[in-house]
Amino acid sequence: MSDPIPPIAAPFLSSVMTIEPAWIDYNGHLNVAYYNVLFDRAIDEFYLPIGLGPDYLKATQHSTMVVESHVRYLREVHQGTPLRISAQLIGFDAKRFHVYEELLHAEEGWVSATCETMTVHVDMTAKKVAPFPPAVMAALESVRRAHAALQMPAAVGRRIAMPAPK
Repeated sequence: MSDPIPPIAAPFLSSVMTIEPAWIDYNGHLNVAYYNVLFDRAIDEFYLPIGLGPDYLKATQHSTMVVESHVRYLREVHQGTPLRISAQLIGFDAKRFHVYEELLHAEEGWVSATCETMTVHVDMTAKKVAPFPPAVMAALESVRRAHAALQMPAAVGRRIAMPAPK
């Protein structure tokens, strides 16, 4: 039996992206809001071989929505920095999936930021979480198999907390 989708890279790598001038804040680096824009654009690319995205919404009246996100800002980036994002499927079930992404310098490979998300599948007509159709489940399983060889990123599952007072 062949995979329902073409082989996917492990991890998935987005196209190279550039920072738009309006995204630079008064501190002279990429504003925190636009890290999410970059992560979201990469996920749109990740969706295509899975069969999700704008065409899927149009054909099925179903889409996805992020219900939880955790971004870590590790190293600032500036206008002109070539960027790409790696994405790793951590897990999925009938109605949701868990993805970990890293914002990378496209040429030097260092990590600028990470983003971990939980995304649900939504029936846009009923505005309710709904199961993925069999074709999407098969595609997610194909991605899971491809990504199974990857190590679990150390940052997965981190939480935000204040240190206990001494």
